[in-house]
Amino acid sequence: MTTAMQSGRSPEARERSASEPVVHILWMNGGLGCDGDSVALTAATQPTIEEIVLGALPGLPKVAVHWPLIDFECGPEQGADTFIEWWHKADRGELDPFVLVVEGSIPNEAIKPEGYWCGFGNNPMTGQPMTTSEWLDRLAPKATAILAAGTCATYGGIHAMAGNPTGAMGVPDYLGWDWRSKAGLPIVCVPGCPTHPDNLSETILYLLYQLAGQAPMIPLDEALRPTWLFGATVHEGCDRGGYYEQGEFAKEYDSPQCLVKLGCWGPVVKCNVPKRGWINGVGGCPNVGGICIACTMPGFPDKFMPFMDEPPGARISTAASGVYGTAIRTLRKFTQHTADIEPKWRHKGERLTTGYEKTW
Repeated sequence: MTTAMQSGRSPEARERSASEPVVHILWMNGGLGCDGDSVALTAATQPTIEEIVLGALPGLPKVAVHWPLIDFECGPEQGADTFIEWWHKADRGELDPFVLVVEGSIPNEAIKPEGYWCGFGNNPMTGQPMTTSEWLDRLAPKATAILAAGTCATYGGIHAMAGNPTGAMGVPDYLGWDWRSKAGLPIVCVPGCPTHPDNLSETILYLLYQLAGQAPMIPLDEALRPTWLFGATVHEGCDRGGYYEQGEFAKEYDSPQCLVKLGCWGPVVKCNVPKRGWINGVGGCPNVGGICIACTMPGFPDKFMPFMDEPPGARISTAASGVYGTAIRTLRKFTQHTADIEPKWRHKGERLTTGYEKTW
């Protein structure tokens, strides 16, 4: 497809395209994960990954994406191109600039006498698997930016819960929360299990615009999440929030009322899914009857289990809401009754009673 597109251009356009600097995106999904974030990204619509890859958005630099999910021409060590060779090129300093996207948590390879927990490709010197942590050690100093995609990569996720044998952790835990790239960028975290498709594609887009000099430093919160995406709680964007205010709580999952008593952590979780919807504004956990289990938070999952139980503190807050919610509903019924009655001057007859004063 690329060759056909280029052949339709003028020689001057092809020469100009060939001379443009290329930003390489190296997507490493060799950590402990399920590839759910890669799958989620294929559903992004604002923007789509196709728009990013094909440069369909104005002002984007030329992009080359090395992503196992779409790089169908390449095999790990064979095919039309050797896929893993792009990582070795980056290690040798032959790719600049490049953005390293990490999917999956990072296991601790130092806690065992032999073997390895997970790897990505082989070391050409030994023929043995190159561990995920070794790739991070090699590429982090050379990367222009590092993006951790999904809760496993950002904070460790499921694999980092208590009792795990691998000592798994997120990229900031491994590299350090104060880590900065050679361009001065902190690690950018887009959590979610899986991450929201548009949150991830939008963050990739922002980083590309920043590398092109068309955006300021990406604003991040204390957990390294983009502030415009994770600045509000689930509760603040939830369609069910009004029921909480009125003290009306669901007892079963087929209810449209607030889900806090069924285990929803929405009032304290930073996530925009209910407001944004999942795909094209449709869906999102509480929007379709699912409780929020706090998968975008650094304390996930340990601090939020068991998932189906009422969260700590919810009994106090829901009890208080039940008291003042009852009073609010009562007062609002008086207002509703008044608002349901039409003004008295709307009537037939020869007499005008609207308060209008005739001038003739």
